Parts: sequence; structure tokens; C-alpha cells
Amino acid sequence: MSMIRLTVEETNLLSIYNEGGKRALIENVNVALPYMDADMRELAKRTLSKVDALTEAEFAELPIYAADEV
Repeated sequence: MSMIRLTVEETNLLSIYNEGGKRALIENVNVALPYMDADMRELAKRTLSKVDALTEAEFAELPIYAADEV
């Protein structure tokens, strides 16, 4: 299994938009993209490309926590 490396910023972004599952996370980030500033949008797009390459099993193993648990 080839685990991707996520930066702290990418992990935080995933924590904010993660609602149980890869597909939901991708949809949530895509919906939010138009409201992000340029830097945040770049981070989001980079993070989405990493997440997109993962299988569901790999995604499930990511160290993502709900934002309110951090």
C-alpha cells in the first residue's frame, strides 16, 4: 500500500470537510472552493488530488479527526 504524505495543513483541511467517507469529503471541498481565497483554494486542490488517488481503504486509514475533536 502506498500511503500518501499529508501536510498538517492538508490534514486540517480534511478534518474540517470530512463527514464520513472519501466521496462526501471531495463533494464538501468542491462546494467550498468558490468561497476560499486563492491560497486556500490551491491547498484544497492539492489535497483533493492526493485524496482522489487513494482507495476507500487507504482513505479510511488517514489520520483525520472531526474538527471539533481536535
